[in-house]
Amino acid sequence: MASPQTTDRHIYDRAKNIADLYRLAGEVYAQQPAVATRAAGGDFKARTYRELYDQACALGTAFIELGLQARQQVALISDNRAEWMLCDCAVLLCGGADVPRAADVTVQDISYIVAHSDSVLVIAEDKKVLQRILEAQVSLPKVRHIILIEGEPPEGSGVLRLADLLERGRHLRAAGDRVIEERIAQIKGDDIFTLIYTSGTTGTPKGVMLTHDNMLSQVRYLPFDLTPQDRILSILPVWHSYERVFEMVTISRGACTYYTGLRTVGEDLRKVRPTWMASAPRLWEGLYQRILNNVSDQPLLRRALFHAAYHCSREFQTARFFLTGRKLDLEGRTWIQSMVGAVGSLAAMAVYAIPHAVLDALVLKKLRGVVGGNFCGTVSGGGALPPHVDEFFNYIGIPVLEGYGMTETSPVLAVRTWRKLIIGTVGPAWPHTEIRIVETGTGKVLYPAKFSRGGGRGLKGEIHARGPQVMKGYYKDPEATGRVLKDEWMNTGDIGMVTFNDCLKILGRSKETIVLLNGENVEPVPIEAQMLESRFIEQCMVVGQDEKQLGALVVPALAELKVQGFDFTSLEEAAADERVSELVGGEIRRMVSREQGFKAFEFVQVWRLVGKPFEVGDELTATFKPKRHVITEKYQAHIDSMFQHTRTSRKM
Repeated sequence: MASPQTTDRHIYDRAKNIADLYRLAGEVYAQQPAVATRAAGGDFKARTYRELYDQACALGTAFIELGLQARQQVALISDNRAEWMLCDCAVLLCGGADVPRAADVTVQDISYIVAHSDSVLVIAEDKKVLQRILEAQVSLPKVRHIILIEGEPPEGSGVLRLADLLERGRHLRAAGDRVIEERIAQIKGDDIFTLIYTSGTTGTPKGVMLTHDNMLSQVRYLPFDLTPQDRILSILPVWHSYERVFEMVTISRGACTYYTGLRTVGEDLRKVRPTWMASAPRLWEGLYQRILNNVSDQPLLRRALFHAAYHCSREFQTARFFLTGRKLDLEGRTWIQSMVGAVGSLAAMAVYAIPHAVLDALVLKKLRGVVGGNFCGTVSGGGALPPHVDEFFNYIGIPVLEGYGMTETSPVLAVRTWRKLIIGTVGPAWPHTEIRIVETGTGKVLYPAKFSRGGGRGLKGEIHARGPQVMKGYYKDPEATGRVLKDEWMNTGDIGMVTFNDCLKILGRSKETIVLLNGENVEPVPIEAQMLESRFIEQCMVVGQDEKQLGALVVPALAELKVQGFDFTSLEEAAADERVSELVGGEIRRMVSREQGFKAFEFVQVWRLVGKPFEVGDELTATFKPKRHVITEKYQAHIDSMFQHTRTSRKM
């Protein structure tokens, strides 16, 4: 058998599909630890790549005996655990596709997603998930079997135990059954390997069809190195496309994934001493806040040392970033500006080099210990990283490589690299990916442009992408597919620009979905429709992109306020009245509540009244839909005041 050191670069190039990637990993990295979970006492217990592959072959064989055909779907409802990877691998080896969802899925979501996906098997993590599946069973006519990972199924329910299927598969394999190998050989690159339903919240989720070729493009073109010696800490939901691609990349390089959770992540960072992890902004914001809180509790001298250390590091690193071409450039610096900047940066490095080195050893090195001490870096995704948090960790020596993408693009479209670690951007386009910036409304391509200054760099517009990672389409929804995919170009619905450093900078969203800081996707339209049922609300728009919570801009209904006895002469006067704000707030809390079918993260927590109605041709389209980017720009001060408290609490 070839050693991992001589073959790890070639496994992902040799793999014909994701199932084949698992097979090759089982051969090449046979005795390397593949996945590790917490055992009793907090220690980690690992399965080797050979064990994972052999067990998946056995489980897949049992699935086939149950009637699972190639290119059929299996719903996998579970949170992060080694059995998730085992089930995922088994389904793929069968030539099937999984339909993953977290364990907190509702009965309504199960009824829709499992039925719409045509899933024939459903795998439940535990009895709580199983109970919801059984409640929805009457609406799942195509489901032949339900399988339970953990615990004992109710007597007479017909539910199968995963352990029993695993044992049955072992017996079949021992008797010479090799149907799995036949299935792997039949998988085509265009076959669906996973069907991920976007978080539709109160709207209808759409099933994103991702193919084997989609995922292989992400695995093969990784713009930084991972080796079998790396240790990856997994904290994000494994069923999300972002964490999923990190899992696949880890397998392709023979590294080990250690599963952790929010409760134990601090301890596990010290215990595992990870070298890499996929992360979300909320993790780094929380760690940033804990560091500041800890510093504020220290004696005066230690507080002063911390602030001095951070100041010196910030000045030194800022200068170094400029000299190495990693300083954000939105306008295109002239050679004179570059020379002046270079001289200033050299002077700053000369001034701060020694104090930075001393204070880094005394103070910042200990801070870096909170992530285990062996940390190479993290890729943050699923939402925008707050600028002050981004700067803080990169300046103290914990590299954060922010990335950008969406479920429909497998998901990565751009990511920072070591050479392009430019704070304020999400880095250059993923290899073999094309990015263009399109003017909203006209469809004119602003970037790339041959006859525009800088080739269209620095111009703001809608981000479109084309590449091998772009989805096959939405399952059984060609109309929705056609709205976002034209001539292989994916309309992301995000607003951005390409900087003069050739990196992508995200500026906002033109489409409606709002992504909160914790990664939750919120569809604002149903919330707005509910709010508009109040007679005191004339118009409204929900906001909250990359914030902790939702807010709303509200145009109060002046006529109704007058009916209620308010003596206002203008809408502007009404919007400035505190009594009206309290009245509208009460209506919002009543209309957008659990009783109305909304989830906690969909609640509108803050609001501001607007003293001018939204008008067609300005804030509204001809069909009276809000131009969200126009309203956001016009009322940015209102929005900033809404979230000032939560933003301030996150800053130094």
